Amino acid sequence: MNKLALKSPFYYLLLTTTALTAFAANSVLCRLALGEGLIDAAGFSALRLLFGALVLLFIMWVKPNKQPQQPSSKGSWAASFMLFTYAVAFSYAYISLDTATGALILFGAVQMTIILLSMLSGDRLKLFEILGVLIAFGGFVYLVFPGIETPSIIGFTLMTVAGIAWGLYTLKGRGSENPLSDTAYNFFRSIPLVIVLAIITLKDMQLSFEGVVLAGLSGGIASGVGYAVWYMALRGLSATVAAVVQLLVPVIAALGGVVFVSESISVDLMVSGALILGGISVVVFGKYGYEKG
Repeated sequence: MNKLALKSPFYYLLLTTTALTAFAANSVLCRLALGEGLIDAAGFSALRLLFGALVLLFIMWVKPNKQPQQPSSKGSWAASFMLFTYAVAFSYAYISLDTATGALILFGAVQMTIILLSMLSGDRLKLFEILGVLIAFGGFVYLVFPGIETPSIIGFTLMTVAGIAWGLYTLKGRGSENPLSDTAYNFFRSIPLVIVLAIITLKDMQLSFEGVVLAGLSGGIASGVGYAVWYMALRGLSATVAAVVQLLVPVIAALGGVVFVSESISVDLMVSGALILGGISVVVFGKYGYEKG
């Protein structure tokens, strides 16, 4: 019964929706902390990874895995390095980028990284996948285009690096047999790098109670738990689907603004959301129908 449940499309839909919502919440928390000057980029990144490691290791301690541990269930140094690179580059990039431009660069880089590496590994895109990717990405560009400004070279480069790192981290997670354990150890293994970062930036570190709380929520909940759920979802997603569905994050974040900040729903948001959902539907259901056929 459990085995069948794990293979249910609805199970992976729930996991994916939860993970994407966590990503959107993470973006909001990062912008609140850095945009208001409550904490510096290095401090936010360090605390984010540290809280993520602590929360995940605590969850593993409270609810230990009853199955024998496998070597693949303890993450990898490569994945930890990609996680650290993403977190730091993301924080520093948002110092010189506005939200819309940063989001476009980040998720554009994520999508292109995953799709290009999948193609290089022999996973050729079908016509419906290409069509769906173009529709979804077009909707994403439509959403952020009104707010796009010419990005700084440093900000553009850092956010591109963050997107590539997250794309690689996503690909590393597709074969995870124990997502919670892998994610926990990936965060834990990033601690030596966090210590080095803290030492280098110690004299310029700026902390406030609010900034630490936001970093804790971002790291422990939105990042730590959210990334573990994402690794679980990846077991039921192809590389192409995993790349495309992440374009939903800005839409979810915008809806979060409507709910929590009383922002109005714009026509642009509705059009963009329809295009992104339509493009994702073409990729997901088209691929499902192709494989069944």
